[in-house]
Amino acid sequence: MEEIVTLDDLKKKLENNEKLTGYIGFEPSGLFHIGWLIWAQKVKDLSNAGVSMTLLMATWHAWINDKLNGDMELIKLAGKYAIDVLSAYGLDMSKINVVDAEDIVKDKAYWELVLKVAKNTTLARMKRALTIMGRKSDEAELDTSKLFYPAMQVSDIFYLDVDIALGGTDQRKAHMLAREIAEKFHRKKVIAIHTPLLVGLKGGQRMGNVEEDDLLSEIKMSKSKPENAIFINDSPEEVTAKIMRAYCPSRVVELNPILQINRYIIFTNVNKLKVERDIKYGGDIEFNNYEELEKAFAEGKLHPMDLKMATARKLNEILEPIRKKLNTPEYEELVSKISKNVSR
Repeated sequence: MEEIVTLDDLKKKLENNEKLTGYIGFEPSGLFHIGWLIWAQKVKDLSNAGVSMTLLMATWHAWINDKLNGDMELIKLAGKYAIDVLSAYGLDMSKINVVDAEDIVKDKAYWELVLKVAKNTTLARMKRALTIMGRKSDEAELDTSKLFYPAMQVSDIFYLDVDIALGGTDQRKAHMLAREIAEKFHRKKVIAIHTPLLVGLKGGQRMGNVEEDDLLSEIKMSKSKPENAIFINDSPEEVTAKIMRAYCPSRVVELNPILQINRYIIFTNVNKLKVERDIKYGGDIEFNNYEELEKAFAEGKLHPMDLKMATARKLNEILEPIRKKLNTPEYEELVSKISKNVSR
């Protein structure tokens, strides 16, 4: 986890033995890339810890955000596909409540919440919050519907009446807005749990002179930049090829996608990584945790190519069971259809 807002609030609820509820919303906007496994793992952890979790398929949100060219039927199919991937990854869907935003928006009480959130939020604040949908604030000038998105996300939290809002760090502004106006709505102040964002395969090379929020949008792994992402349906050969091309300069730890894949995905699924090397380069070596791996790499004791090969091998082992469960003609056709319609 990147942060909990606030840890004290969470501790109090746990100490009182409260039955906790939580949710995460996701846009069905394309193929499932490995960055999503980070929050998927946290959903699994929370559910296993007894938290009653809700997965909100943010279909209307994706439509507002122009995902999949605004094709609502395809957006719904992408939502079902994502749920099937989560099940294949090991989430016990019998313990998780799946809600389609389409069902929520049928309730006029929901739209009352949206309008109340809007009335309690300045236009400037709403525009700044557009970064939660991967947009810049000035994009609202082209499409007013974009301004509804942050208000809808805050309303999702109030409508579902959850204790915990889970999301990536890019969702922080919506969660903080919900916490700030909760008292005015006589609602509980939601606990925000933020997971890290996985940097894209190009890493931090293109940082340039940009604002922090825009930087996140630029460098994070994204479905709209397939050359910069690894998808769960990529073949083992594709995964290996992408990793071998990825940004991973010797000794550089910051914004290194290969190290991040190990930290956030591999070492949350396994307890060791074996790096196979020729005896003249020191022979095989095993790392029992991420910290050992990072230290060796930072000190130049582990060559980037050796790390990449080991990462590709282990990541493919993690993805293989998911691929096998979704290896049907139906999914091949769906994957093809989605990939052809992915939009920014």
